[in-house]
Amino acid sequence: MRMLVLGGNGFIGSHIVDELLSAGYDVNVFDRNPEVWRFPLPKVKYFLGNFSDTSLLAESLQGVDVVVHLISTTTPSTSNLDPIADIQGNLINTIRLLQIMVTCNIKRIVYLSSGGAVYGVPSINPVPETHPLAPICSYGVVKVAIEKYLGMYAYLHDLRPMILRPSNPYGPRQGHYNVQGAIATFMRQMLEKKKLNIWGDGTIKRDYLFITDLAKLCRIVIEKDGSGIINAGSGIALSLNELVKSIKTEMQFDADVEYTDSRKFDVQEIALDISKAKNMFGWQPSVSLEEGLFLNHQWLKNLELKLD
Repeated sequence: MRMLVLGGNGFIGSHIVDELLSAGYDVNVFDRNPEVWRFPLPKVKYFLGNFSDTSLLAESLQGVDVVVHLISTTTPSTSNLDPIADIQGNLINTIRLLQIMVTCNIKRIVYLSSGGAVYGVPSINPVPETHPLAPICSYGVVKVAIEKYLGMYAYLHDLRPMILRPSNPYGPRQGHYNVQGAIATFMRQMLEKKKLNIWGDGTIKRDYLFITDLAKLCRIVIEKDGSGIINAGSGIALSLNELVKSIKTEMQFDADVEYTDSRKFDVQEIALDISKAKNMFGWQPSVSLEEGLFLNHQWLKNLELKLD
């Protein structure tokens, strides 16, 4: 089978590409830019351009059996700054993608939604997939809208979508700095001997998932020909203060922490109920937080050596 990974040069996408290649699949990658951390892979066919370029997108879909859609032009922290751009860049372009898929008779798509933003403030933890969707940021609203359009196309055009709602993935190649990715940001700040910046008082709790576990789940749902909605997380909520303590232990560095005003769109606590993924696909995370922090730390240290 041939896969098209939209956003395949990014943090999450590059690991999914690795997972699919290791399983013997042919892979196309559509992305705006080349990979930051690696040279182009010899077995991958790349299409570089904007998600709005429908001609290039149609070209990248030729001969494709499954689409893996990871592209997002915003994050929860940036989406509210320009909701119109969020709608245009993500929702409208995704609908164009679905139209092209119908034209090309491509039925299968795996879409990475959000395991936090779509639920809003949860009434129960861990949060199951059946929890009401009440997003409090544009990022989450657009993710929900895309999920609903996938359902519409499934009904009208026999599309078979699998929606994954991941928690907070982390690991090597996560390049965000102070935008998204608390673990990557804190570790880089420690390596640079800087203060750690935390919004609020550090009691906010999140669910963290190592990136290779997410990539494996993506491959599994493709191979099982799954459809529906699945949470992907660790099932455990960890506060930012607890996370910082674990990172300090791994890096053996006692950085100072600077607390700033909390943000209204930050949910206080969320963890994902992953029992459905376990029951349907036999999947569960295999990398503990301690091991994941170690692996990410090693990657960052090797990166520093290469840059010196």
